Amino acid sequence: RPYPAEHARLVEEIAERGLIVSEMPIEWEPRGRDFPRRNRIISGLSRATIVVEAARRSGSLITARFANEQGREVFAVPGSPLDPRAEGVNDLIRQGATLCARPEDVISVLAENAGTPPRKNLFDDDSLEGQDTLIDELDLFAGLDGAAFEERAAPKRFSPPSPPADCVADLDARPRGDDAPQRDAHEVVLSLLGPAPIAIDDLIRVAGLTAREVQGVLVELDIEGRVQRHGAGSVSLAINYKL
Repeated sequence: RPYPAEHARLVEEIAERGLIVSEMPIEWEPRGRDFPRRNRIISGLSRATIVVEAARRSGSLITARFANEQGREVFAVPGSPLDPRAEGVNDLIRQGATLCARPEDVISVLAENAGTPPRKNLFDDDSLEGQDTLIDELDLFAGLDGAAFEERAAPKRFSPPSPPADCVADLDARPRGDDAPQRDAHEVVLSLLGPAPIAIDDLIRVAGLTAREVQGVLVELDIEGRVQRHGAGSVSLAINYKL
């Protein structure tokens, strides 16, 4: 199933002229944990991965780790040390990633190292703390019988998990009834947004919601003027909006 849905036509054009690669079954509902799996394929098919912007807990760092483990070059575009959105890329550079300031930096390194995969390990045991479990969970269908597989491949309705206590205020007072799950998702997404842009893929992964739920909430917030959209599929709270 194309994600986001508006890319359906692009998927058709790619299928006509090239190749679509996915390990997900047809009609699989995208989930937060699926994005690192997808990015693992992207990094494996690429000669290099360039991390342009990444906070310290960004999913982009998971992709960089995959690329490093796959023997691919990892580049990082430096950012201001005062910008939290650049903490991840600056850490990568400190750990040995190749600094990338212009296209020539990438071209020269790839030409120089052609046929010789990099051997340096950019990630120590403390890197990406708390994300090792996510990285290791790459078996999509482990422990699923036929019924469970069909349910995951075509879920009917999302029932969000209970968010952390410090994530949503006053959960005991949340509304009940048929529309309660949607309202809970609304609160969780809103609580994770701030003035700094966050990639929608990361938002889905951290929120523990389905892609459809998060996109639905973002559309509502967009209509209400509460969110601002940025390039590369990132969103943030609107400047004039206060929680």
